[in-house]
Amino acid sequence: MNWDVKSVRALENFVLSVELRDGRLGQFDMKPYLDFGAFKQLRERGYFEQVSVQFGAITWPQGQDIAPDTLIANMHWVAVLEAN
Repeated sequence: MNWDVKSVRALENFVLSVELRDGRLGQFDMKPYLDFGAFKQLRERGYFEQVSVQFGAITWPQGQDIAPDTLIANMHWVAVLEAN
């Protein structure tokens, strides 16, 4: 699917660098979510950096994830790469 995440990397200031399978590259700011529910745990930098991709979605070890529609709607797009 177009929103499937290919790779994700934690950047400074609780921002994620995200590459989608369709070649779009963007940044997703997690700061607006860090005061809510299970996302509070992500305020610990070491845990935030454990971000990974499972089944095309951004996730963390304790089950936090970003809904695809939220990701796409709030992504700051920075480039379109050649899709593989």
